[in-house]
Amino acid sequence: MSLLTDLINLNLSDTTDKIIAEYIWIGGSGMDLRSKARTLDGAVSDPQKLPKWNYDGSSTGQAPGEDSEVILYPQAIFKDPFRRGNNILVMCDAYTPAGEPIPTNKRHSAAKIFSHPDVVAEVPWYGLEQEYTLLQKDLKWPLGWPVGGYPGPQGPYYCGAGADKAFGRDIVDSHYKACLYAGINISGINGEVMPGQWEFQVGPSVGISAGDELWVARYILERITEIAGVVVSFDPKPIPGDWNGAGAHTNYSTKSMRNDGGFEIIKKAIGKLQLRHKEHIAAYGEGNERRLTGRHETADIHTFSWGVANRGASVRVGRDTEKEGKGYFEDRRPASNMDPYIVTSMIAETTILWKP
Repeated sequence: MSLLTDLINLNLSDTTDKIIAEYIWIGGSGMDLRSKARTLDGAVSDPQKLPKWNYDGSSTGQAPGEDSEVILYPQAIFKDPFRRGNNILVMCDAYTPAGEPIPTNKRHSAAKIFSHPDVVAEVPWYGLEQEYTLLQKDLKWPLGWPVGGYPGPQGPYYCGAGADKAFGRDIVDSHYKACLYAGINISGINGEVMPGQWEFQVGPSVGISAGDELWVARYILERITEIAGVVVSFDPKPIPGDWNGAGAHTNYSTKSMRNDGGFEIIKKAIGKLQLRHKEHIAAYGEGNERRLTGRHETADIHTFSWGVANRGASVRVGRDTEKEGKGYFEDRRPASNMDPYIVTSMIAETTILWKP
């Protein structure tokens, strides 16, 4: 008699050329990830060769019941670490039957910015640092924390090891390997300052692919925590008080910044970001005011600042960039629940296309 694990791990290629494609999209809240699967006749590597699909938008808060059909356009393909073989994960965006992007489709406008000739010429690179918190499922309290109580103060947990310092490493390492398997350009992981909080980094990725990769990495994390019976939270300040919040620091460079003399280009770009500080803050994630307080390695939400190696600034420039006169900078303002399509394209638009 087969066990469930035997059936889940069946290798389809032994008996058929057919594959399973898991179509992924972003739901009505802007943070909820949805997906459903369909059978395809054979392996596919080009998203343009995948069929469009539809779903009931009235059940995701994205369409009225009397006109509920929303169309999925496949945009990026990744290997499926859960089903493996030739099976795939497909990142999609959503449109009306008439072909108009629905209001929650932020990828469409981002793709327009990234396809602008001036942006294409600058080959924008992104490194996204996604912080998140693992919660006990029934309590919604951080993993490893005593029920109804608090652990010892922050200090030993950042990049820590040991049963009393690192909670959920099996989930974190599973996610790391699953993302590498999928073809996501995940570049590292680490334990964070607050116990039960972790970070993974995606990048360097070019243009729109940074958003695609981060969203699929989030999806994979949701699936792994589902298996583990743990809840993942992207709240920017999951626990009030003297505990670090969760951000999504966005590292950025253009071709001009990476070339000789790039530090001057970086300073001009930071000057533009300062002029549009309010607009960026408004687009950098909900609840960010609870995190950007000027404490716990953040700058105050109302004040723009930048500095070399300053983790209390809005924008940080690394020592190596200053020394070499070229490189990248880090926008430390985005919250952990930011939409990477919005943040990455907005930074490109402000620093490359916007004329003060």
